[in-house]
Amino acid sequence: MMLKIGVPSKGRLMEKTFEWFGSRGVVMRQTGAEREYSGAVEGIEGVELMMLSAGEIPRELAAGRIHLGVTGSDLVRDKLADWDVQVAELAPLGFGHADLIIAVPSCWIDVDTVDDLDAAAAAFRAAHGFRLRIATKYHRLVREFLTAQGVADYQLVDSQGATEGTVKNLTAEAIADITSSGETLRANHLKILSDSVILQSQAVLFASRSADWAQARAVLQRLAAKLGLTLPVI
Repeated sequence: MMLKIGVPSKGRLMEKTFEWFGSRGVVMRQTGAEREYSGAVEGIEGVELMMLSAGEIPRELAAGRIHLGVTGSDLVRDKLADWDVQVAELAPLGFGHADLIIAVPSCWIDVDTVDDLDAAAAAFRAAHGFRLRIATKYHRLVREFLTAQGVADYQLVDSQGATEGTVKNLTAEAIADITSSGETLRANHLKILSDSVILQSQAVLFASRSADWAQARAVLQRLAAKLGLTLPVI
């Protein structure tokens, strides 16, 4: 049985994943046409490469359709309830760093912390008759964070792209999103709340706890030895 490993199918995450494995003697490459999501692995027998979007990989790991997967820790923690029951973290890969934060309009001069946001949200509801809207695609993580901080007068609105533009487009009053440099936030006249880092994310190699390991475990052990990893109990 082949050990199936899912990696991001395009962009910098794919390139950095290929570099990480390649530097350890496991060469990954795309095969076929540029837009054909197929790949090959050299340097170890019994490994099949699955080219997937980073957002699909948590689901495929949880379903046991792939044994290993490289994706952002933010995606795993947001998409999978009790994520550590469904997957095991094998290794942080040292790239794809970004913070999940909350940002508000720069003109909100009296709102610099989550407590300030709580007060602003209560005032907003009193003035407008509906809850302050926070645009995000990280519903689970944001809701858990705000609940822990005691913020109640808000509603999450779904945003799967260009989240920074939702405030300007009047579809939200604040956002919760991933950022690495903050440049896009500043370009859209947003500021990060000083105590609103919900998660510091990076690319991680995960293992599925529900995949069929009966025959693939021997391949995993050989792969782990080549990569210099210590395996947790899976």
